[in-house]
Amino acid sequence: MTDRKPLGVNFESWIDRQIREAEERGEFDDLPGKGKPLPDLDKPYDEMWWIKQKLRSEGLSMPLPPTLQLRRDAEEALEEAARAGSEREVRRIVEDVNTRIREAIRTGLPGPPLNLVPYDVEKVVARWRASR
Repeated sequence: MTDRKPLGVNFESWIDRQIREAEERGEFDDLPGKGKPLPDLDKPYDEMWWIKQKLRSEGLSMPLPPTLQLRRDAEEALEEAARAGSEREVRRIVEDVNTRIREAIRTGLPGPPLNLVPYDVEKVVARWRASR
């Protein structure tokens, strides 16, 4: 495929010939997905499809705006606190997320409204005790 297009040959014809010759040599025989339908072919067009596909293949996720990420982290902190092995650990988890919430309220974060207030540590600890 390092050949240059010969003078006087239509560019499209030259490309078609290159593809045909590569097919004849079997260079496309072992491509992943051969013989399978194209994924997401029936979904509406999304100009970010290739970014989303790359993130999925790498096991990554789309970054959230900071306020939404903090909301998610706060929910995960409550779940982690519910699974904690000691009251001390519950308090540490809740205080850590409360520190982040207070800082976000004080300085502001980009994104949708935060709509979070620090958790009542004693209520979280009481729920943790009740679940034991």
